[in-house]
Amino acid sequence: MGGWAIAVHGGAGVDPNLPNERQEEAKQLLTRCLNLGISALRSSLSAIDVVELVVRELESDPLFNSGRGSALTEKGTVEMEASIMDGPGRRCGAVSGVTTVRNPISLARLVMDKSPHSYLAFSGAEEFAKQHGVEMVDNDFFITEDNIGMLKLAKEANSILDSNIRAGILRCSGGEADPNERPPNQRYAPETVGCVVVDSQGRCAAATSTGGLMNKMVGRIGDSPLIGAGTYACDLCGVSCTGEGEAIIRGTLARDVAALMEYKELSLQEAVDYVIKRLDDGKAGLIAVSSKGEVAYGFNSVGMFRGCATEDGFMEVGIWE
Repeated sequence: MGGWAIAVHGGAGVDPNLPNERQEEAKQLLTRCLNLGISALRSSLSAIDVVELVVRELESDPLFNSGRGSALTEKGTVEMEASIMDGPGRRCGAVSGVTTVRNPISLARLVMDKSPHSYLAFSGAEEFAKQHGVEMVDNDFFITEDNIGMLKLAKEANSILDSNIRAGILRCSGGEADPNERPPNQRYAPETVGCVVVDSQGRCAAATSTGGLMNKMVGRIGDSPLIGAGTYACDLCGVSCTGEGEAIIRGTLARDVAALMEYKELSLQEAVDYVIKRLDDGKAGLIAVSSKGEVAYGFNSVGMFRGCATEDGFMEVGIWE
């Protein structure tokens, strides 16, 4: 065994003009989440418990696009989705269209552990949450002033975009979008959050959570809750993806990393590099760990908010290439 390893992400596709203070804010959050995961791993918590713990922390902070601070639908509401997967036995749980559950990732975990199903959505997921005493809040709890402003800009530009970390994706002056700044219908990769872990027993797990795209159609489901697209874990690896959901779904990104390791005997980094290179349509990124204690990431977007650490003392937090 190569010891434990952990990686976190806060989304692929970063505004190149992101102010330094916003970059620092993001790095501090990622560092805090990494340290939380490291402490849990040192306390012998299992991989599946650690990914849930870390993603709950990311959902609770409005900085990225999950839980509180989620992107808004075209109607100004929040519809969240999440999935979690335990490598041993390939057990999984996923939810979509969640509107009042404080931590969607924990509801996904409950679907995995306490239901006969792998995936629950919309009113069924909400009803299941109530039955299990999950913490519920009003939909307004998830909505931030920044995202209300971002939705207004998206509607003015007639575009779908991500909630790119509260900073000038659309430069605004007096609330107006600058039409010369970006193509009017350009899509931006969502600032989804995720965590992958291999524990000291060599068990891999992955978890992903998102609010989706800003100004998305009500009822839209992205890659994050889809097992094999946005999230995957097996006895070889754990993978969490971020980026343009429709492209990730078409490319079955997360499962392909595992398949390349399983069928082609590629190393973790080789498999990650291959699937990112093969994604010829769309911008995306992913983080991954292997059962051997390796950690890897890759992206073809301008940047990806990410951090990783291994048992031998290596730790890194970054945004750019």
